[in-house]
Amino acid sequence: MKTTPTKKLSIAAVALGVAALLAACAGAGRSGAALPQLAPARPGALLSCTDLAAKAALPGTVYTAVSQVPAGAIAVGSASMQAPAHCLVQGRMNERVSPVDGNTYAIGFEMRLPLAWNGRFFYQANGGLDGVVVPALGGIGGGGPASSALQMGFAVISADAGHAGALGPRFGLDPQARLDYGYNAVAQLTPMAKNLIAKAYGRGPDRSYFGGCSNGGRHAMVAAARSADQYDGILAGDPGYNLPRAAVAQLYGAQQYAKVASANTPAGLPDLQTAFTPAEMRLVADRVLAKCDALDGLADGIVADTKTCRTRFHIETDVPTCTGARDGQCLSAPQKSALAHVFDGARNSAGQPIYSSFPFDAGVAGSNWRDWKFVSPPTRDAGAVGFIFTAPPLDKRPGGLPFALGFDMDRDAPLIDAASGLYRESAMAFMAPPDADHLTTLRDRGAKMMVYHGTSDPVFSSDDTAAWYERLQAANGGDASAFARYFPVPGMNHCAGGPATDQFDMLSALVAWVEQGQAPQTVTASARGPGSAIVNTEVPADWSPQRTRPLCPYPRVAIYTGGNPESAASFACRTP
Repeated sequence: MKTTPTKKLSIAAVALGVAALLAACAGAGRSGAALPQLAPARPGALLSCTDLAAKAALPGTVYTAVSQVPAGAIAVGSASMQAPAHCLVQGRMNERVSPVDGNTYAIGFEMRLPLAWNGRFFYQANGGLDGVVVPALGGIGGGGPASSALQMGFAVISADAGHAGALGPRFGLDPQARLDYGYNAVAQLTPMAKNLIAKAYGRGPDRSYFGGCSNGGRHAMVAAARSADQYDGILAGDPGYNLPRAAVAQLYGAQQYAKVASANTPAGLPDLQTAFTPAEMRLVADRVLAKCDALDGLADGIVADTKTCRTRFHIETDVPTCTGARDGQCLSAPQKSALAHVFDGARNSAGQPIYSSFPFDAGVAGSNWRDWKFVSPPTRDAGAVGFIFTAPPLDKRPGGLPFALGFDMDRDAPLIDAASGLYRESAMAFMAPPDADHLTTLRDRGAKMMVYHGTSDPVFSSDDTAAWYERLQAANGGDASAFARYFPVPGMNHCAGGPATDQFDMLSALVAWVEQGQAPQTVTASARGPGSAIVNTEVPADWSPQRTRPLCPYPRVAIYTGGNPESAASFACRTP
């Protein structure tokens, strides 16, 4: 049919209308209504400090120390960070004696309240099994941040999630301690912290943010679901939001490595470290790079397009098979089978998945990857699964490597979804964020969420996070980017390290999005080579020590467009 000029104009008008509608929907909820724009925070000054114990008194809360701290360095592990002058408040909540194990429990915390306040509150969620109140400085994302939320003027809280680190995983024998660790400590601490801020500054926070990596990233995702009415911005790094499943997958991995270990421990059990030598994992990393490095237009030691790489790299055919002794230049057929099983994801004997697959990436050659894969299963994971994540607990079994190797994927793995007797909530119920695929409350009140994940994370899979984001997209009409964005970090191991540009500031980007409506199109990340404040020893020698790259919102990846190959300005975020 011939198209008249009038019809051409009408078609063009319709096309423009559709484009405008799609653009409008980018800032809309599923109902089509525009999402609220939250107002910026207003700065303030500290009015009270040493008298806060009396002014902010609450039932069940004990302030054990309140002091003024001058500007200067604060020790954080083996490093230190600068902090502005602030008021330090330390205390505990809900102290009790457990009727189950006789131990004393409380939710320990500290808050740091800067003299020059930016009007904001930051909940610093800590990692691992918690149990320690680390300095409340406020991480902004990445492996070697040059700043912190406290330096930016946030009031920051840090907590131990309701148990003492000296207990190790044994706190899981107490049902309430399990719930505090999973979600209840955050629920208890949030109103206490906001009350303290109100008494210290004369008003509560205008805007509240929540951030952490690893288990802290899980805490952040849980807060996005359970505390969506309390937080305006969520920053979740390498989130182990399916942590019990990931811990079981670690035991599954140990069972695979045990089959190909070339030596035993002094106790006569397989030495998991001997399953794959560093040279053998370097070989795998090099073969991944050979197949996938240039997919983004530049062979630079970074696999930006891990999704396409899945179709290009195959462990069975792309790594040489040993015909004789293992010499670091090949893998035996059983070794290939073991790696294939681990990267395909833990399964039971019927082939049903227990946890996610993992992407093959250049970071598999790193020390962090080795530690999580070969050292962690009989230590961190066996204890966590045995004491915290199963109902009833499997605490009477021999621990360590015997526990990891004896854990039955058919009989024992379902216990992470079980409730039993005293343990009224399963591990997946108290650890995972409920309704994480929708987050309607967070979305509809104008709050925002940024998630990042290293694609070489050996313990919490970036595939799992990508799958979550795809479900969130589907639940929001195919596009959740109006309120939630996911940024893979190519090459980065667990929260930091690996051959990656792993230093970045996600918190500033999140604040600009929440309070100014500036949705993050990219986040610039830097390498931490020689000369950096905190050096990443796994930055390759042929990279510029100050290499930068754009981190792109999924599913876009950084594509080289020409120019200086060490500069983020030479890349654009595009859909492959």
